[in-house]
Amino acid sequence: MFKRYAVALFVLMFSFVAGAKTIDMSDPYTMIHQVSSHTFARLKAEQKEIRKNPDYLKTIVAEELMPYVNDKYAALKLLGTNLRGAKRSDVETFIKAFREYLITSYAQVLTQYSDQKIVFGPEPELGPKDRITTITVEIVDEPNPNIRLDFKLRRSRSGEWKAYDMIAEGVSLLSSKQSEWSGKIRQEGILAVAKELKSLSDVSIKLENESNA
Repeated sequence: MFKRYAVALFVLMFSFVAGAKTIDMSDPYTMIHQVSSHTFARLKAEQKEIRKNPDYLKTIVAEELMPYVNDKYAALKLLGTNLRGAKRSDVETFIKAFREYLITSYAQVLTQYSDQKIVFGPEPELGPKDRITTITVEIVDEPNPNIRLDFKLRRSRSGEWKAYDMIAEGVSLLSSKQSEWSGKIRQEGILAVAKELKSLSDVSIKLENESNA
């Protein structure tokens, strides 16, 4: 299930032609459009390098997507009550490992991209004090049923918006991962899960035709 939703995430990120090079992080709706423009343009322009070295997709994700993902905030929310009494160094190790895990996960999903269509929901009306917002899209994934995705974004004190969660048809990716790992964190500690995440992030990217061979 997650694989299909993750593909849909990248449909969103890659469904527009190249636009301006400056990302406007003061407006979440505009930001998503611009990030998708840049990433799609780079993905198309560097296919030769990607085919030669699939791990290069990690570089594209790190440079084009991750600056607009609040991975630190997401990691801290994922840890939740496990932060109580935790060593700061352990938490920092977990945050770093979680970021690398996201990069590898998103890079692998990039290999699954095909030409699906998307429809954006209405632009959210935001007040000057609003710090959390949601942008809704619907993925037309025929012959499968359409997929509704809600992207959660948070505004920093400096006024910049970053994404921190994706809700796929009512299921929060962040909450599901919290449920998956919280037990192990309690039993084995933050560093044990960080080590597992590091191991997962070190996996090489496989192109779809290679993984299906």
